[in-house]
Amino acid sequence: MNYNEAINSSEVVLVEFFATWCPHCRKMMPVVEQLKELLDGSVPVFQLDIDRNDSAASEAGVESVPTFIIYKAGREMWRGSGEMDGEVLLAKVESFR
Repeated sequence: MNYNEAINSSEVVLVEFFATWCPHCRKMMPVVEQLKELLDGSVPVFQLDIDRNDSAASEAGVESVPTFIIYKAGREMWRGSGEMDGEVLLAKVESFR
């Protein structure tokens, strides 16, 4: 699945761009896993390593990691970078459902 297919795969989609060498990304990993559990498949969550998905990161205009992007009907609705509270991220996703 390419990036365009991923962001259009559901009405609302969350994408996280991360890097394995990024300490902030590592801190967010359990937060994102918990978010996936809470969403229970109702909103797809795609985690893309920028070192393995550099063209997707470039296409999305990612300049720092971690970067979270919420898409609705394939259009970017919200973007945030850095560490954030899981409840804040969940509320952002829920606001677009």
